[in-house]
Amino acid sequence: MERIYIEHDMARFVRKDITLVDLELYDGRRFANLEPRRLFPLTGLEKYITLLDQEGKEVAVIRDLRTLPAEERKTIEECLNEYYLIPRVTQILSCREKYGVLTIKANTDRGPVSIEIRNILHGLKLLYGSRVLLRDNNDNRYEISDLNQLDRASRAMLDAFL
Repeated sequence: MERIYIEHDMARFVRKDITLVDLELYDGRRFANLEPRRLFPLTGLEKYITLLDQEGKEVAVIRDLRTLPAEERKTIEECLNEYYLIPRVTQILSCREKYGVLTIKANTDRGPVSIEIRNILHGLKLLYGSRVLLRDNNDNRYEISDLNQLDRASRAMLDAFL
């Protein structure tokens, strides 16, 4: 089966479950229970979204979410947001390093958290621009989507470790 590239208004998506969609192409082909996944989950948030069937085989690829009609884009984004549920840090309350373990107490869009990071080089990454990904000792992930949006005190505490 050849790979299908989806752009613009050539497809319609219907959400079936928290992370599943049905795909109907305007040439009449239909595919049920597909899982949208990012091919580049850290850097390509809106580009190259693969649609996998129940066996994990790729059925189609959305080249760029921004080219889809608003309703179709929203359907895919909702599925991706559920699958890649990553709390977003909104405020840093404290940063303390003791015996090589960095403990960050923070507020997120999901509530307060305490993030313990043993290896700062592995667990605290400035990805591109001003986006930061934090990974704790239990492999839980947290995101600061834009460092510049944090308050001055939060930024000052974090700057020492970036």
